[in-house]
Amino acid sequence: MTDATEGSMTIDELARRTGMTVRNIRAHQSRGLVPPPAVRGRTGYYGTEHAARIELIRELQGDGFNLESIRRLLEGAGPATEVLDFTRALREPFEDEEEPEIVPLSELISTWEVEPDPALLKTAEEVGLLRPLDEGRVEILSPRLFRAANELARLGVPAETAIAVAKETMRHARSVAKSFVGLFLDQIWEPFDKAGRPEERWPEVRDAIQRLRPIASEALLAIFQQQMTRAVDDAFGRELGSGSGRGRGGKKRR
Repeated sequence: MTDATEGSMTIDELARRTGMTVRNIRAHQSRGLVPPPAVRGRTGYYGTEHAARIELIRELQGDGFNLESIRRLLEGAGPATEVLDFTRALREPFEDEEEPEIVPLSELISTWEVEPDPALLKTAEEVGLLRPLDEGRVEILSPRLFRAANELARLGVPAETAIAVAKETMRHARSVAKSFVGLFLDQIWEPFDKAGRPEERWPEVRDAIQRLRPIASEALLAIFQQQMTRAVDDAFGRELGSGSGRGRGGKKRR
């Protein structure tokens, strides 16, 4: 059995290992996407770096990058195995993130107690709550968010209002997410990049992005809980202090 780590795979063996045709491997080489093999005698030999590079190219293509974009990304990117691990860490979901669910549209309408409304479904899609499918089905992209919407419906909150609140919350959450990503770029990635992306520091950078996820989540939850407590205290302090039977704005409730 050949030792792939020592660069002892022929191009046919590399093709079998990666599931890519010899023709495509050669095409990637001609484009500068895959480095040349180590030539011994009259035969070229490939190793794990070549296999990792091909796997990375395939994953980037799956993310929608074309080959020219991939070539530019890979120029000076670092060892393929480290870059592959880093890109996977970037795309890794939160540990407790649930898989999307597919439900009949009729079930959704029944739960929300609304009439079929294309505009409402479009708004829910924009928020990231669901995605319409064929045959009268929808894909629930975030089951946890969907359950929250259902609970609001059971409290008597109209679906339109619940989705509007979700949309506003999403906008603020996106801003917070950008702040943490900016923190990573400024404090960790840019110094690493300016240092020439040294090979020995790739694991450190990958570990940082993995640790950033729970840190950001915990910080956001802690801040939200504090602000929610204050908002409730402020709102109900005013309501209770305004006298019974009067609503917001001082109008007497009937």
